[in-house]
Amino acid sequence: MTAFQRIAVLGSTGSIGESTLDVIARHPDRLAVHALSAHSRMEKLAEQARASGARVVVVPDAAARERFLQAWGSDAPLPQVRVGAQALADTAADPACDTVMAAIVGAAGLPSALAAARAGKRVLLANKEALVAAGSLFMGAVRDHGAELLPIDSEHNAIFQCLPHGERASAPTRPAAGVRRLILTASGGPFRQHDPELLHGITPAQACKHPNWSMGRKISVDSATMLNKGLEVIEAHWLFAMPQDRIEVLVHPQSVVHSMVEYEDGSVIAQLGQPDMRTPIAYALGFPDRLASGVGLLDLARLGRLDFEAPDLRRFPCLQLAFDALAAGQGACIALNAANEIAVDAFLRERLPYTRISAVIAETLEWHAGRPSVTLNHLDDVLAEDAAARAQAEQIQARSVPAGR
Repeated sequence: MTAFQRIAVLGSTGSIGESTLDVIARHPDRLAVHALSAHSRMEKLAEQARASGARVVVVPDAAARERFLQAWGSDAPLPQVRVGAQALADTAADPACDTVMAAIVGAAGLPSALAAARAGKRVLLANKEALVAAGSLFMGAVRDHGAELLPIDSEHNAIFQCLPHGERASAPTRPAAGVRRLILTASGGPFRQHDPELLHGITPAQACKHPNWSMGRKISVDSATMLNKGLEVIEAHWLFAMPQDRIEVLVHPQSVVHSMVEYEDGSVIAQLGQPDMRTPIAYALGFPDRLASGVGLLDLARLGRLDFEAPDLRRFPCLQLAFDALAAGQGACIALNAANEIAVDAFLRERLPYTRISAVIAETLEWHAGRPSVTLNHLDDVLAEDAAARAQAEQIQARSVPAGR
């Protein structure tokens, strides 16, 4: 049995954070909250801190601190309130916690995830940018500082569960012995059967209505475009030291088979479960033990069938763009992610048509291909490359026709 864990949940008010707190609350004998962080939802953060007994909360600025204090409204002892990005990184490295749930969405979560790795923590990685934008740097930090890296994305967690037990190094430098392919599954999102010619007028409400998963708005759009799956391909490359040509994607609309590992002898091992993020979260919190997650039984008889199909790249051009970026190198992956964040934000604010999301990404990748190559050996290098790509994507997005016009 693993030792008692004191956990920092970074990004606690998002869907991953809330699910993490739900699992922690089920195991007070072995799990406790040390710290929570949030960017904007101070009332929710105060509610979570009261319920969990968090000793520390981290907020982005002085105004957020005041909002948190106003929301506290309790006779319970006030947690220590830390402010700013450096405080977030310091909390991730805090000796008072053992485990860090890195669930901050976007590039904003990269410095704290890296700080946790450098502090040798057990890192539960739900932030994609740590690997998409800084895969070499992050995995090097895990190796150099003896951190334990456990993936939270349902697909990577599934692969992790399907690998040979003896090959579960935190930062492998070669594929696991005997593995031929990694097969990532994708639901296909809400537009799996839509005519690609009719996607231009898709609204944010339609794109955020995922058929299987309950997620935040940004990741829901990424699932609809399948850019999310492309980012997961890049992550799988780093997490499992797997060459790009040995990673495949299959559309599986039921979201029951979360991913598969194919071995050299032809065996395929799959991990199945309900589409509920508490399963991979509980697995990572308890590893190598299994913890109750609160997820119900899987009724395969009721489902009756499991379907699989190849992704239609005409409907999902963002998936091909991600494969292209991985082949082009780390800088292109940074540009891919940065451009997607800019484009999705504009789409959600109804300033960009749905079909222009992929166009903004493609144009940003073209811009990047024409730039001189740069070294990405330090976090500052990664953040500078990210900032340059965002600035370019903003210019491209500004030239686009607003949705509905």
